[in-house]
This record gives sequence, C-alpha cells and structure tokens, in this order.
Amino acid sequence: MSKTIRNVQPVTANLGKEGSGEFVPARYAVRIGEVDVAMISDGILPLPTSTMSTNVSEADRNEWFDGRFLQRDMFDWALNIALVRSGERLILIDSGVGDGFEYFSRAGRSVMRLESAGIDLAAITDIVITHMHMDHVGGLNVEGVKEKLRPDVRIHVSSAEVKFWKNPDFSRTVMPEAVPPALRKAAARFVELYSESIVQFDRTVEVAPGVSARVTGGHTPGHCVVDIASNGEKLTFVGDAIFEVGFDNPEWQNGFEHEPEVAAAVRIGLLNDAAETGSLLAATHVAFPSIGHIAKAGKGFRFVPVQWDY
Repeated sequence: MSKTIRNVQPVTANLGKEGSGEFVPARYAVRIGEVDVAMISDGILPLPTSTMSTNVSEADRNEWFDGRFLQRDMFDWALNIALVRSGERLILIDSGVGDGFEYFSRAGRSVMRLESAGIDLAAITDIVITHMHMDHVGGLNVEGVKEKLRPDVRIHVSSAEVKFWKNPDFSRTVMPEAVPPALRKAAARFVELYSESIVQFDRTVEVAPGVSARVTGGHTPGHCVVDIASNGEKLTFVGDAIFEVGFDNPEWQNGFEHEPEVAAAVRIGLLNDAAETGSLLAATHVAFPSIGHIAKAGKGFRFVPVQWDY
C-alpha cells in the first residue's frame, strides 16, 4: 500500500503576545494521590524510522507508519521529562538533550520551559536519571545549569548504569553513525560535572515518599523506571522502555536498545502490569503529554491517552 504522506512542519507563533514564544503546549500536570506530576516537553528528535523496528521487515514497518499517515523515512520522537513534587521534595526525572547537537535543533527546551513555568532550578532537591543517553543527561550538561542547581542536589543513577558507561558496548545497537560518539561524550561529561552529586543505587531506591526508582535493564543495562504511588493511585514513568510502536508491537526491537531481547521482555512486563492494574503510564518518547492507560488488544496493547483537563 502506497500513500502520499503530507510533511507536517513544526508550528510556532507569537499570537501577538509579548514573550509568549510558542504556540504549542509544553507542560501538563496530573495529581497522583497527594503527589503532583508535571510532564514537560523538551522538544522533538527526528530520527530514521528504521531505528523503530530493527528485527522486522521494512514492509511490516511501512505498514505501521502508513496506517498512521506518517512518513516512512523519518519519525519525530517526542522527548519528555517529568517534574514531581512529593511533600518537601521536588524531583526532576531526566533533563532532555541539552544543546550542541545541530541535528536535534528542535529539542533542548527543558531548562527554558522549567524556568518559564516559574520553576527555580535551585528548588530541585533530587534528580533521577533513567539512563545516561544524551537525551536524558544532556540538559544537565548545558553551560550554567550546574551553577543554578543547589549544591546538595541528589542525582540518582543506578550503579549498573554508571558502570556501563565507563566502557559502553554498542554492538547490539542500530544507530545513525554520528550518535554513539555523541552518547559517549555526553555520558562522560555528565559524570565529570556531577560525580560528587551522583547517588548510586542497586535495584530500587525511595527518592521521596511515594516516589521510587527501580532498575529494569534492557534499553541500557542500568535503565530504570520511576514509580509514583499515593493513596491507591499509581503512575509509572517508563523512560525508554516503551516507544510509539511498542503498544501494537511490543516485541519490535529499537535500534537504541543495548540489550534488545531484554528490552522487549521488560516492555511486555510493564505493559501487562499497567493493563492489569489500571495504573497510568508515561514515557520519554510517547507523544506529549504521554500520560495514559494501557488496554490489551489482541497480541499487543492499546494506549488510551488521558483526556486533557483544561
């Protein structure tokens, strides 16, 4: 099946309001029991569609993209971070891609958007890094950001992740040629800047009441997800464990996964758990605001986005 796909360009406008800057919404908040969660868009990462399904045929991949009226060659990955308030603690989950990557010029907005929302970086008590890919640590590497953070900020990273990036293995990944060197550089820079603030953990860590991180592995050996639970309600920020194609085809492997078979098993486990419990799920690379429920659909799953509460 062949279709003509309209190339939709990003829309920005001022709408005549001084300083409004952007036409599209960039943050969305929900409450999980007594815990506040805000999803914040860092922007968009345009990447080859081939990276979305490295273990299936081009025809199968094209069928999925055609069915969603999307281009066959490039796909705009959403890039989301999260901000969580639990009691006296303010927790940032990941930091976006930062700057210095001209091929990712439509991302790197997280610090600007936090500040435009009235968030003082010095108010952040904790940061959880789901994994050390550049689109998760890069925002912290931006010049001047470290100086705005409080000196005693705690940056939670799994010990397996820190160990992996001392000598990372890309043998199972399928990435654009320019990406692995950039990933190595960003991870090394992050450790260099924040070594004294990094708090390593093994399997799980409670960051604040109702907020905990747990290691899943798969995407990277030390990849973790963040569980937010309060008053019987739950939301899990799954980082890069789930991508857009992963709902319909959870067994499809992603080119950025360092342990692709493990990543597929992790993805299926997270989706099954969300479907069975009715808890909310959010992800780094699912279309903003990325929050929704999971329903089983045949051999796969169906993502049911939250209805926006204006």
